[in-house]
Amino acid sequence: MRILPLAEARHLPLWQRPVSLLFLMAFAMPIAFATWSALLNNFVIEVADFTGVEIGWLHTVREIPGFLAIGVIALIMFMREQVLGVVALLLLGVATAVTAWFPSLGGILTITMLSSIGFHYFETVNQSLQLQWIEKEKAPQLLGWIVGIGSGASLLAYGLLVLTWKTFELSYNFVYLVSGGTTALIALFCFFAYPQFEAPNPQIKKMVLRRRYWLYYALQFMSGARRQIFTVFAAFMMVERFGFEVHEVTALFLINFLANMLFAPLMGRAVARWGERRALAFEYCGLALVFMAYGGIYWFGWGVALAAALYIVDHIFFTLAFALKTYFQKIADPGDIAPTAAVAFTINHIAAVFLPAVLGYLWIVSPGSVFVLAAAMAVTSLCLALMIPRHPAPGNETVFSGGLPAPAE
Repeated sequence: MRILPLAEARHLPLWQRPVSLLFLMAFAMPIAFATWSALLNNFVIEVADFTGVEIGWLHTVREIPGFLAIGVIALIMFMREQVLGVVALLLLGVATAVTAWFPSLGGILTITMLSSIGFHYFETVNQSLQLQWIEKEKAPQLLGWIVGIGSGASLLAYGLLVLTWKTFELSYNFVYLVSGGTTALIALFCFFAYPQFEAPNPQIKKMVLRRRYWLYYALQFMSGARRQIFTVFAAFMMVERFGFEVHEVTALFLINFLANMLFAPLMGRAVARWGERRALAFEYCGLALVFMAYGGIYWFGWGVALAAALYIVDHIFFTLAFALKTYFQKIADPGDIAPTAAVAFTINHIAAVFLPAVLGYLWIVSPGSVFVLAAAMAVTSLCLALMIPRHPAPGNETVFSGGLPAPAE
């Protein structure tokens, strides 16, 4: 493998530079993951007769690797982060490709675990590489573009599904094979076509927990808990309550990612101008209102049009989540980025391990209460976001820090 210092990468062709690799990986991951997500609810209901209980357990299993993302710290002691990211992307692609070969509860849980290891370890390393390879001044805009590119890949996957699912009477097996195989092939290209980039700041290869990052940890925890409710139950509601078919669920996802592709770069510029505190506060206020409206769908019998509109608005608000990355980039010691990315992913998934399974039982009794709980989490996140200073920096991590010199811990 050719190892190239990051400063020398500017001499490479544009397509072979570090940011181009980040763009390509951002495009590759959603091809498999978005297809898996689009087909999941219909696949498990039609093939394995899942109810809210089984879907809750499925997502609990899916989030276990996220909880164990701290294992990335051990792995980067033996392999480079860039290599680990590509290998994880390859695993995600291969596991997605063979999903339909295991149409039982046990088989679905097993293959979901494997694909989830690939997804979560890739996302952990990818977040670390983004913050190491992108300059702080350019981070909000470039991260916005990365979100937009990922949304474009999802849009492509969903668009093809909408156009071809019923027209050609595609099977789950064929779609999973094509989407997962495409991601796997791109991962192999990333491995062989790019040099190994060496960031200027060596990363600490042990677990890092610092008191001055407490607000970042708290926001990550709440983000993981809140996102699980949306990821697990919002799309499941569209199938279970309103009877959406595969092409209808996919069309909804397509609209979501078209909106994300258009708005994410704009939101990147907004974060750069207005700061992380205002961006996150805006996101959490909006999410609280959306989740309360979800509850109203069950309590007041509001219709499918409102449910679909809320689902789209929800996705748009979630695109602002990258402001949490740029907040950490501004307060972090350069060598802390890789280990803290792993720790943050683990913290993000603490609630994700048990919450879907527990709420699966609450869903059977009162689906609206599940979304009210999510609204309460959004309000809690808002209170935390208001503690972010206007200009975060080491020693000025919260509004209580007073710009003091950064402590060692």
